[in-house]
Amino acid sequence: MTQNAERPPLSVAGTWVGLVRCFPGLYSLTAALRIIVFVGIFQVVGLVIRFFFDSLTGSAPLAWGPNAWAALLLAVAVLRNCLIFTDMYVFFRWTFSTAATMRKNLLEHILSMPGARSLPSSTGEAISRFREDAEEVGNYTVWALFLLATGTFGVVALFTMASINLRVTAFAFLPMLLVVAVANVTRLRVQQYREASRTSAGNVTGFIGEMFENVQGVQVAAAEESVLAHFEELNESRRKNALRDRLFNEILDSTYNHFASIGLGLILLLAGAGLQEGSFTIGDFSLFAYYLEFAIVMISTVGVFVARWKQAGVSIGRMDRLLRGAPAAALVRKTPIYLSGALPSAHNASPAEADPLQAFSASGLTYRFPGSEKGIVDVDLRLGRGSFTVVTGRIGAGKSTLLRVLLGLLPAESGEIHWNGRLVDEPATFFVPPVSAYISQTPSLFSESLRENILLGLDANDAMLAQAVRAAALEPDLAQLENGLETVVGPRGVKLSGGQRQRAAAARMFIRQAELLVCDDLSSALDVETEQLLWERLFARRDATYLVVSHRRPLLRRADQIIILKSGRVEDVGRLDPLLERCAEMNSLWEGHISE
Repeated sequence: MTQNAERPPLSVAGTWVGLVRCFPGLYSLTAALRIIVFVGIFQVVGLVIRFFFDSLTGSAPLAWGPNAWAALLLAVAVLRNCLIFTDMYVFFRWTFSTAATMRKNLLEHILSMPGARSLPSSTGEAISRFREDAEEVGNYTVWALFLLATGTFGVVALFTMASINLRVTAFAFLPMLLVVAVANVTRLRVQQYREASRTSAGNVTGFIGEMFENVQGVQVAAAEESVLAHFEELNESRRKNALRDRLFNEILDSTYNHFASIGLGLILLLAGAGLQEGSFTIGDFSLFAYYLEFAIVMISTVGVFVARWKQAGVSIGRMDRLLRGAPAAALVRKTPIYLSGALPSAHNASPAEADPLQAFSASGLTYRFPGSEKGIVDVDLRLGRGSFTVVTGRIGAGKSTLLRVLLGLLPAESGEIHWNGRLVDEPATFFVPPVSAYISQTPSLFSESLRENILLGLDANDAMLAQAVRAAALEPDLAQLENGLETVVGPRGVKLSGGQRQRAAAARMFIRQAELLVCDDLSSALDVETEQLLWERLFARRDATYLVVSHRRPLLRRADQIIILKSGRVEDVGRLDPLLERCAEMNSLWEGHISE
């Protein structure tokens, strides 16, 4: 059971408080600036306008002339603009900081999870949550300060207006009650539309990734038209959901503003009548007219606040689903984000850099896929330095699963793993270069040059690169590529053949000079000659220790030990000839399921 099922889902208020704890000074500065601008500067501007017009009729409380009040108004306006620009800088600093914090925390959690459980949905959907949802929450938490500032301004304005004319003031704030009622009625619909819009956008992004990944399969099946038709359907769904979400929000905004406009008309009628009766001065009327603009903003802000609260809740819920197995505070954990200054240097914190492999063993390893009995059960194995071990078995016997559990890519339910006699507590963080290097059945390549796909940021010289390319039997292919090692291989390596992708991944493995090399059916996409050359060069490396999944007869003949898996359990272990003499499963594999 995941952590998310054991704890309540993240709330808007809890996430808000967590982000404030990450950047308390920045949030306090934003709040202070907005209070100063709205409650201080804007109130001063309104009072100066009132006194200016009263000075024209001689009813101002101070015996200043119009020119003096105009000069004061200009000075206050300059100060206001300076504070507004400062507020804009702090606002963007806050939104970038909070969004970066949530994105980094999400990414760290995903990378720390076993590979099979890292994402609850498609990659495109996860990208959508990283992009739109983190930004939505960061913007909302600081945008809410706008409501605080305008609300505080409204309270001050309310008392000021009430002290002048209570009846007009009551009509000014009456529409706010209607706005709150509308917001309560529509809050569920706002949440539904936002969820649908975010989900459909993620579906489009995810399908784009799948198209890049399966270009050759689409071409072989001549399925271009059907794939594009499905892509158009996803885009049309995204367009409709996004339009519905945007249109509904625009209707709400328009509704709030119309309520405010009704109140504006009432105020103008009542204030105009008071001006005719003499109960209003020109300055009072000017102050009320000045307050009307802010009253409209405040009234509409109340409705928007409720709608955006629901939208922020949708975004937080979507990010929460990426935090499977994490505590509630993981999303808003304080972490360095490096928005300015030098970036930290990459480092390799492998615990075995000075601990060469002598013995590698596992005992009692068990893992079953959720909701299934498939997996591995009570597996034991032992490898010595310089040995060549082959894991074989029928399809579905658990060969790839065993490798992934050993490396921490799948979480073992039980069992222990030892390196040189010492218990490995966290295989996922331990079995990385230079401890081990791994090639999966379908190696992952990026839309970068072949050189960058081999190095992946490793600081290696040309001699090391050439040695790794030769060990992977990749150098004959370089002449066929348009720019050799500088050839951009395209998304997921679509410009390369399956065999070239496997050997590029092999070169990536070799250049890291790891103690343990783990290969999952490395030569499945190679022709006979290339495969023979590759393994000859691998066998020439006397100091390397190999753990290989394969069903190839030459490798089984060469193996120091063969581990036979059957239905997730170890059927037998040994060299080829003794196994053929005593093990029926080995004979069956050799005769019916093993190829030359």
